[in-house]
Amino acid sequence: MPDPLVQSPLRRVLCVDDDRDILRILHHALVDAGFDVITASGGLSALEVIERRGLPDLAVVDICMPDLDGLELGRRIHSFCDLPIILLTAVNDEETVVQAIERVAEDYVVKPFRPRELVARVNRVMRRSGDFSLGGGREIEVDAGLRVDLVGQRVIVQGREQPLTPTESKILSILIQRLGHTVHNEYLLSRVWPFEEVFEEALRVHVHRLRQKIEADPRHPRRLLTKRGVGYRLERA
Repeated sequence: MPDPLVQSPLRRVLCVDDDRDILRILHHALVDAGFDVITASGGLSALEVIERRGLPDLAVVDICMPDLDGLELGRRIHSFCDLPIILLTAVNDEETVVQAIERVAEDYVVKPFRPRELVARVNRVMRRSGDFSLGGGREIEVDAGLRVDLVGQRVIVQGREQPLTPTESKILSILIQRLGHTVHNEYLLSRVWPFEEVFEEALRVHVHRLRQKIEADPRHPRRLLTKRGVGYRLERA
């Protein structure tokens, strides 16, 4: 039986821009670099692509789009998932860049850009974002008894569906990307609540509720484990 953690060698990148020439350049550069690339011509169509095909491993998103700008698209995605985003901007304006980095982006690239530089930035962000791919479809199989649909904000445990809150979904997305590794409390707090002062007790409450949904016996967890005083890790049951 194949190991459910064996992933496709191709990590998936979603490119979003209302300029078809830019999309074509992005597509060619990233495919040549070994990525699975999907494209969308605007923010709303990007949400439709995610709804249909599931999350990518990273998104390259233009800031200025007429229907839904890159900052708002990132905000909507980050409400339920810690997806790495690189923003494209046509203006090298300090305030715009600072706002982008503080709100939604891991990095930014100024247009016109050099394709090799963009690929290098994508690779760098990918290395920081974890080893486990989110880009395999709507449902992510963690183990034989647990599948996670982050877009639909639900888990399927032994065939039984449980809804997730957006916060639970975001915590789970971070732990899935670092499957088998302890994620420090400070990191979880900074990623789940980047603009709020939230303490570890609140994190413990959300983890406790997650255990009620994904563990056969929440009092003796096998999937969502605690390293006391350090953080949490997700394991295969």
